[in-house]
Amino acid sequence: MPAGFDLTGRTAIVTGANTGLGQAIAVALAQAGAGIVAVGRSSMDETRALVAPSGRPFHEVAADLSTLEPIARIVREAEAAAKADGSRLDILVNNAGIIRRADAIDFTEADWDAVMDVNLKSTFFLTQAVARTMLADGKGGKVINIASLLSFQGGIRIPSYTASKSGLAGLTRLLACEWAGKLINVNAIAPGYFVTNNTEALRADPERNAAILSRIPAGHWGKPEELGGAAVFLASDAAAYIHGVVLPVDGGWLAR
Repeated sequence: MPAGFDLTGRTAIVTGANTGLGQAIAVALAQAGAGIVAVGRSSMDETRALVAPSGRPFHEVAADLSTLEPIARIVREAEAAAKADGSRLDILVNNAGIIRRADAIDFTEADWDAVMDVNLKSTFFLTQAVARTMLADGKGGKVINIASLLSFQGGIRIPSYTASKSGLAGLTRLLACEWAGKLINVNAIAPGYFVTNNTEALRADPERNAAILSRIPAGHWGKPEELGGAAVFLASDAAAYIHGVVLPVDGGWLAR
């Protein structure tokens, strides 16, 4: 591991680490040397097994981020896990997110609130709580938000998801402005169309699947492991002077 990308001696919280993009990010960070605090609603057994070959510590926190209730516990357990490893809490990856699909004319308040609560509200307040620990000892840290192509585009039939991911891009820039001078880097990754649970409905629809594939210059849906390198970079010293960036990892979609 080149020195600038080495995460040895650091601990990372990754939300939504039980599957998909969050799982791939957790594995990549561990392979770069970070201890992992994996946060999610369901079993982390698969993620734990994938992280194990790295030899890095793995701590699981069962939490549902549809409310703010678990935030203090997540931070408390993450700090304890870092201390047990002789490290500190250096990295937060806000990956947890949900999606609801319906025509805008039919979209319900319940679906709006559910998505905004997880994708934006809990993300902000978890980031706030983690940042307080990063600021307390003056050593800073790295925050990586998982945004979306819908941070740049409108999409269809996902009004609350688009609003939340557009809001997350703005929040990334605001926090970067406030915290860059305090040694906290806040950036985001905007995944394109990846093979995850959230895109299962799109991939199962022959017309939508074909239309999406025809727009991706790389010619295929992204594989979760293709996102890991961007996360390692933004979590590392190699990205020390990068603040407020929303980095697309999209197979060329936005360039089309």
